[in-house]
Amino acid sequence: MGSLYEEPAPERNYNKPLGIRFLEYTKKSSISYRTYQAIVLVVTFLAYTCYHAARKTTSIVKSTLDPQTSELGLKFVPFTLSYSNKSANETSYFWSVAGKGWAPFNGADGTALLGDLDVAFLAVYAAGMFISGHLGDRMNLRIFLTIGMVGTGVFTILFGLGYWANVHNFYYFLMMQVLAGLFQSTGWPSVVAVVGNWFGKKKRGLIMGIWNAHTSIGNISGSLIASSMLAYGWGWSFVLPGLLIAFVGIVLFLLLPVSPDSVGAEPDEDDELPSPKKNGVSESLTEPLVRRDEEAMDHAVGFIEAWKIPGVAPFALCLFFAKLVAYTFLYWLPFYISHTAIDGKYLSSQTAGTLSTLFDVGGVLGGILAGHISDRLDARAITAASFMYCAIPALFFYRSYGHVSLTLNIVFMFITGMFVNGPYALITTAVSADLGTHSSLKGNSRALATVTAIIDGTGSIGAAVGPLLTGYISTRSWSAVFTMLMGAALIAGLLLTRLVVAEVSTKIAESHSHGGGRRDNNNQGSDLDV
Repeated sequence: MGSLYEEPAPERNYNKPLGIRFLEYTKKSSISYRTYQAIVLVVTFLAYTCYHAARKTTSIVKSTLDPQTSELGLKFVPFTLSYSNKSANETSYFWSVAGKGWAPFNGADGTALLGDLDVAFLAVYAAGMFISGHLGDRMNLRIFLTIGMVGTGVFTILFGLGYWANVHNFYYFLMMQVLAGLFQSTGWPSVVAVVGNWFGKKKRGLIMGIWNAHTSIGNISGSLIASSMLAYGWGWSFVLPGLLIAFVGIVLFLLLPVSPDSVGAEPDEDDELPSPKKNGVSESLTEPLVRRDEEAMDHAVGFIEAWKIPGVAPFALCLFFAKLVAYTFLYWLPFYISHTAIDGKYLSSQTAGTLSTLFDVGGVLGGILAGHISDRLDARAITAASFMYCAIPALFFYRSYGHVSLTLNIVFMFITGMFVNGPYALITTAVSADLGTHSSLKGNSRALATVTAIIDGTGSIGAAVGPLLTGYISTRSWSAVFTMLMGAALIAGLLLTRLVVAEVSTKIAESHSHGGGRRDNNNQGSDLDV
């Protein structure tokens, strides 16, 4: 038995990243399990921060490429007044100060073309997500992520190089967005799978809620970098984030331990958690992946099989509408702010891009709160649905009163970001990890990337639909855009109704089981059981 155990050791050591081997060499001892967990959290946090920073640049540059669209959707184009008694033409100065923009996005259909770029990126991103999840469960995730990050950097940079190369061909920019979206799709299934390999259900919602702040921090840093670079030419707004994600991709290749098995790490007793509950939705939220069924390791779960896991379909469909709302803000909020008079004044593109980061600051708090609340209640569906319902009045107040003053705009933007990004963060992290380690899989970890890809891939289809519709609807009315977003938030919450009812029933059953002394206080709950 001893020889059988020791034989795989050289192979495990061989699979350690070069950076890990260097750390152990300098330290003269093996790295502890907790240290590995810290490395995983930090490296994956930085990685996905860069993914979102590179993704955010397009929304910041929109108003520079197409600077002459008003809040009402009227296109202002420089024009010339000709007089028969004058030998020279007189050009209107008022329109010329608005800026020339960048062809082909400064024409009459510029807003629609920018929307087409968004939908092209997100459509390929969504389709690529399903492929990436399938490949991620069958490949070395460290190598897979490195390829995705470097590829994303290359095509983000190439988009920006169109500025210096004086490219005005729409299809060039479209192709760069398509290829960038394809490489971006490698990110989310892979980082969630890696984190899921190292952390069990205990405090998973809180840990992943804090960890998921990389989404908002990536949006914030991407906005700040892109906004600050506009003064030097919009091309820099793409080149700098592209270089950054490629560099972090190399760091990830040198340091990321994919799983405890790959580096021969043994978990502490505190990291091994009790079995899931038998009742309600929470029975699908399982123990850590380090306790695996070895026989199941040889079989990677198929796409259809993963869809059949209880809870995957409703959460995936919910995320469709949740990301529709979130990504509409991601891609259009700076544009909306710069083309909406706040207290009677219009903000510059740079100021609007900076101000829009407050939506993501609210998103950081929302993700942490959603994760913590769902841990305390042991009720992911109740938490996600509640946040989506609260997003509806938040959206209404932001549209109706955000223009009154800068203070009100900031307050309502922050609150909206908290309720919109909270359930989005919860579903794409803790819920995906929970369902990817469902009890029916018998500890098989080779379903985690596939399940994550299904949930986030379905959500990404909604992320493509939202900005696309906004590109067309906003030319007529921004109020109609917000009505669409409120409707999407309502549908997202309703799609979780069956899971919410199951979780409520479980809570009522648990309260009844605590003894006859409390039964009188639960008479109303008994009616719900019927």
